Amino acid sequence: MTQRNKFRPARRDILLAAVSTAIAPLARAQANAWPNRPVKLVVSSAAGGPTDMFARLFAEQMSKTFGQPFVVENKVGANGLIGNDAVAKASPDGYSLLFTYAAAVAVNHALLPKLPYDTFKDLQPVAQIGASGTLLVVAPNFPARNIREFIDHVKANPGKYSYGSWGQGSGGHLSMEALNHAAGLQVVHVPYKSIPQIITDMLSGNLQVAFVDPFTSLPHIRSGKLRPLMISGTRRGPALPDVPTMTEAGYRFEADAWFGMFLPAGTPSAVTQRVNQEVTRIVRLPETIERFTALNMPDSPIKTVDQFTQTVKDDVATWSAIIKRANIKPE
Repeated sequence: MTQRNKFRPARRDILLAAVSTAIAPLARAQANAWPNRPVKLVVSSAAGGPTDMFARLFAEQMSKTFGQPFVVENKVGANGLIGNDAVAKASPDGYSLLFTYAAAVAVNHALLPKLPYDTFKDLQPVAQIGASGTLLVVAPNFPARNIREFIDHVKANPGKYSYGSWGQGSGGHLSMEALNHAAGLQVVHVPYKSIPQIITDMLSGNLQVAFVDPFTSLPHIRSGKLRPLMISGTRRGPALPDVPTMTEAGYRFEADAWFGMFLPAGTPSAVTQRVNQEVTRIVRLPETIERFTALNMPDSPIKTVDQFTQTVKDDVATWSAIIKRANIKPE
């Protein structure tokens, strides 16, 4: 090897290092200038629901902080996939932000054989908002006052009971299948299109067992028309502090229902961190905590970008195991 060729790789490395050194301050400057125009906040659910309600609260607060409008755009359909896909394929410049929910990200990835995007390669988790669960409720005439009595009674009557959830592959469906497996139960799934339909059938006596969200059911629980036995997730609901979690009942279950913010993969890290810091500030506001409490949700956990990224990976693993074990197929 000639002396000239011997040093050629070193010269190339020096050149690459010089280019990187020159680009880094420019990237930081661009991130620090963000946002200098309106930001689109894509919400992967319909207007008026809990996801949309929280998204608008955050959009309002972020608009004040950053001095630019955060414009909510509802992209509805396919259990959140349409909204998720829009942001996954958007330019990674920080001007397309996704506000979505756990099932739309983790359950879809675990349940559907093919997605229009790659959850781990195309979306950057930014911040988790809230950590709740789904409620196992029974009709008031059901012969069980707590989860232990429920399990004993169902075991003594195999095949007698069915349960409702808001659809094939929903959080309620998967939570009950996890309990079926852990407790050795045989409770048959009846998918509904919505939680209000489930509650209507329970109030009319057509259904005795269901998994429902922790807030739509509250008025009926308080009036004695539904009896809560257990909540999935890692923490009890503030409005129902006596209702144990599934893990507390002796059946380990660590996946929460959450809202979350995501950016397109490749968005500058400085932008991702700024959004995470702002979300952390907002979830600590009294009005945000009040909103959580009204929806029977505990205070939001505070997580870094890396911690929330790990949560998404862990949840995908949890839901995937349940789906595979119960042989659940998408509708």
